[in-house]
Amino acid sequence: MKLKISHIVIASALAWASGAQAADADVVKIGFAAPLTGQQSNYGTDMQKGAQLAIDDFNAMHPVIGGKPVTFALTSEDDQADPRTGTTVAQRLIDDGVRGIIGHFNSGTSIPASDLYNRAGLPQVSMATSPVYTARGYKTTYRLLTSDSQAGSIMGAYVVKRMNYKRIAIIDDRTAYGQGIADEFAAAVTAAGGTVIKRDFTNDKALDFSAILTNMKGLNPDAIFYGGGDAQSSPMIRKMRQLGIKSAFITGEMSKSPTFLKVGGSAAEGSIVYMGGLPKEKMPGFAGFEARYKARFHEDPVTYSPYSYDGTIALLTAMKDANSTDPKVYTSWLDKVNLKGVTSNGIAYDTKGDLKDAPVTIYKVEKGAFVPMDTIGGKS
Repeated sequence: MKLKISHIVIASALAWASGAQAADADVVKIGFAAPLTGQQSNYGTDMQKGAQLAIDDFNAMHPVIGGKPVTFALTSEDDQADPRTGTTVAQRLIDDGVRGIIGHFNSGTSIPASDLYNRAGLPQVSMATSPVYTARGYKTTYRLLTSDSQAGSIMGAYVVKRMNYKRIAIIDDRTAYGQGIADEFAAAVTAAGGTVIKRDFTNDKALDFSAILTNMKGLNPDAIFYGGGDAQSSPMIRKMRQLGIKSAFITGEMSKSPTFLKVGGSAAEGSIVYMGGLPKEKMPGFAGFEARYKARFHEDPVTYSPYSYDGTIALLTAMKDANSTDPKVYTSWLDKVNLKGVTSNGIAYDTKGDLKDAPVTIYKVEKGAFVPMDTIGGKS
């Protein structure tokens, strides 16, 4: 089935069906997990709003599954970006009887939680980018974004061959995401003929990078790559410029955020940030999504909500196509989903649960904004 998102009823206020149909409808819970408090809450709440809007829009079509009206409801849990908390909330969602999972956000929480969801037979559509997430043969893991193996290999080759940066220093935060993307990037740099002259690491709670950067300053790298989130990348770029380090700064999608621009300030100018997916200007359904998002939440969408929206629509579409909300019945239908969504004209999964359409866009910070430089791969 090829579902065109623009045909979904725009008014989210109609999402909760009224009258006799609503009274008779089965309520089907969809689980959601992400960091909703702490340093990474900006990512989780953005992702949560995209999932909620998708549920609102799908409910507005008054879906009938198994011969009976259904109303979908989002059940949210805060995993605090912590692996141990992630497994705790995963079990809580399973015990609560949810029929599918949107989340988690981090690779470090998504991977251990996926063990539980797989044993419970629950499909999980995650923002995790680590290749490990979909590499273990589970039939329940699906991905919302380009994987690190795809993005890292593209970026490593790009900075060496297209940007002519040959001597690269790398820092990561030792999380499953940060270390994973740094490993992929480093391998691609070497394969493209560049040299990784230094690797160092910090953690996802650190704020002082003086020692690491002072050491790297003496090496005078062409570029410094950071694998991790904006809570670290924004003070890192400030410290780089304060120390007089003129190396290019390159980092991933967790820094494509208002926080990086605000905290990084003028020091962030010229930074290179990549993100899986098309720029919003080229996303086929972004204009309509943006209008519905603003009407529903009275703010602009940020980075991850378009992807969680599409992933949620894919999950609900699989239920509709299978004519069942039973995970044992509808999971295999996720493999057949082919959507014209917000982020892509072809949202579909391969046999591992990775996106078949997986472009990467490279942005440069110019005048306090992320300006697209290049997009590699993908359908527009």
